[in-house]
Order: sequence, then C-alpha cells, then structure tokens
Amino acid sequence: MANDDPQLEQGEEQEALEAGDEQEQLESGEDLANKALDETEESDQLAETLTSLQNLIERRANQLEEIKDNLKSTRTMLRDVFDNDGDLSEAQEEMKAHSIKVKERKSQLSSNPEAMSLKVKINELREEQKELEETLSNHLVNYHSMTNSNSFDTSDGDQWEFSIKARIKPRKKSK
Repeated sequence: MANDDPQLEQGEEQEALEAGDEQEQLESGEDLANKALDETEESDQLAETLTSLQNLIERRANQLEEIKDNLKSTRTMLRDVFDNDGDLSEAQEEMKAHSIKVKERKSQLSSNPEAMSLKVKINELREEQKELEETLSNHLVNYHSMTNSNSFDTSDGDQWEFSIKARIKPRKKSK
C-alpha cells in the first residue's frame, strides 16, 4: 500500500534522520579521501623510516668491515716490526732454549697421576658449564621475549640482570 500523503512522507523522513543521528553517520567522500591520504602518508613515513634504518645498518656494517680490514693490516704491520728486530730475534732464541727445558718439566708433571686426574675433572666441568650456559641462554631469551625485561626476581627477593646480544654475521661474498 503506497502512501500518497506528502506530510506523512516528510514526517517519516524526519524520523529516519533523527534515528540516523543516533546511529553512526556514513563518512562523506571527502572524509574518506582524507583518511586514505593520512594512511598513505603514515605508510610512506614507515617505508621511509625502514629504508633509512636499513641504509644506516648497511652503512654501519660496511664501516665495521672496513675497520676489521684496517685492523688486520695494522696487526700485520706491527708483527713485521717485531719480526725484523735483530736484538729481539736473539733474545727469542735464548728464550727457546729455556722454553725447551720448561716444556720437558711440564711434560714430566703432566704425566703425574694427580695432574691427569685434575685435567679430566677440568674437562668434565667445562663441558657441564658449556651445556648449562647454552640452556640458560635459551631460557633467558624466552623470558625476555615474554616479559621484555632484562632482569628477573630471585627467590631471596633480589633482582638478577642479564643481557641479550645480537651479532651481525659476515656478509656472503658475491662472485
């Protein structure tokens, strides 16, 4: 049944408008365009920030490689200074003679049963230490990822701090 009364129709429109005010109003095309522009600007900013960070990391990594190369060549030059000194070479020859005597005595002591037992014990403790450090490191990384904290509470109420280190791996050389 169609309603032909224009006043009734206007009243219904008014009620619909008032109901629409209570509900969320649709955004205008201009609002949507501005919102899209803002999102584009934020995206562009993020991309620019990431690019800058990547460039900074690459620059620092290249500087690190350059310093490592300089360090290597400088060490070589220093070693050459010592290798080319005559007095030092003579003193080293005398030291070698004494060194041989020291090595012989150390060898005699190393074959002592007490020394051998202590060496075995040291190796066992080192292996245990290595395994424990690896396990503890994994636990600390997990704890840090869960809490974003670099310390944990101990049973006696203290705080025990720890650190997590990241190292850059050498770059694969392209052929």
